[in-house]
Amino acid sequence: MAMDAPKSSKSQHLASSPVSEFIIGGNLPVRRLGFGAMRISSARNGEGARDRTEAHRLIRTVIDRGTNFIDTANIYGYGESEEIIAEALYPYPSDLVITTKAGFHPSKILRGHITLPPSGHPDQIKIECDRSLQRLRVDKIDLYQIHTPDPSIPYDETIGAFVELQDKGKIQHIGISNVTLEQLRFAQTLCRVVSVQNRYNAGDRSSDTVVETCRAEGIAFIPWAPILVGASGVNRVLLDIAQNRGMSIQQISLQWLLQRSKNVLPIPGTSNVIHAEHNINAAWLTLDDSEIARIDEAAGA
Repeated sequence: MAMDAPKSSKSQHLASSPVSEFIIGGNLPVRRLGFGAMRISSARNGEGARDRTEAHRLIRTVIDRGTNFIDTANIYGYGESEEIIAEALYPYPSDLVITTKAGFHPSKILRGHITLPPSGHPDQIKIECDRSLQRLRVDKIDLYQIHTPDPSIPYDETIGAFVELQDKGKIQHIGISNVTLEQLRFAQTLCRVVSVQNRYNAGDRSSDTVVETCRAEGIAFIPWAPILVGASGVNRVLLDIAQNRGMSIQQISLQWLLQRSKNVLPIPGTSNVIHAEHNINAAWLTLDDSEIARIDEAAGA
């Protein structure tokens, strides 16, 4: 029998939900429904103005609900995401795992526009790591991810910078992002990869092979863009299931990911406290086999 999400979220903690834990790298246990902090610097107050205090309330609410895995990056809010996390939560709960990233240039102006080109040069990676350490107020980053391969820099040089940071004790574990299976295999010849973060959701199965490889090898798979948007056959099926359940399409999308594989760690993000609570409530939903089959069929899986 499927369980509905609780009507009231205030007393519901993820530790009491059906969501299991996954241990990243053998020593970082996290509840499998995390939080993506890309948009927290855009949190707004009742008047619609960006409000740092509201951003603090958002991240504290997520932690109070039992989330203990936060994903951010140096480019999110051009450093503000990392700053807000530290302002709101430092000193950190003992079980909190924070992952951040480097690999895009955080503020390059091109023809009058801000762009985010790949930036995998080892010197830049080391500079960005020090900046993230300072903003997060930590001596070591739990999980540091290569945000994307830089086509202008040999991938082994970028990975080598991360290995050097690990050897110096500035990062504990190395993850990679936006990669093919071949790039994962190459990275594994140079270091231990404990996580992969690719775009993946109920309608975008392009990383299915990577997900399966990570599952077989005990590697965390962190799907970005976990909540499917846009008009598609998958969306229509998700909406139909959501309406039948009295849930939202976002909650159905998240639960599909949670049931996809035990190594999948969805990280839905938002700038709104109510939306964050709503996403967390997806942890109390269970899709049955027929519902999953309908979603898979619509996706052509």
